[in-house]
Amino acid sequence: QVQLVESGGGLVQTGGSLRLSCAASGRTFSSYAMGWFRQAPGKERNFVSAISKSGGSTYYADSVKGRFTISRDNAKNTVYLQMNSLKPEDTAVYYCAATRKVVITTRSAYDYWGQGTQVTVSS
Repeated sequence: QVQLVESGGGLVQTGGSLRLSCAASGRTFSSYAMGWFRQAPGKERNFVSAISKSGGSTYYADSVKGRFTISRDNAKNTVYLQMNSLKPEDTAVYYCAATRKVVITTRSAYDYWGQGTQVTVSS
């Protein structure tokens, strides 16, 4: 089992940047693919980005391609989401998640979730 704790959210103006971090407990972090999802008020939780166990493969939702970058440091048991050129529509609670499954771009693939961190982008 793995426990996940997100940090780095906050309030930023349009065009600004934030870096989210997700720290994982346990000694098996490198055996999990990791993903970021977000949920705006009244909406479903949607896929944002994912990264394979080794970090060699990354995936992005079309809405964030070219603006967000996912990375991981297996030595630090941490996954990051660098968010640049933020827009008001990026406002949401951001969740990180972990999975051992092969397909990692769907919400149903993930078994472990963090508590979320709020990102608010003002216009």
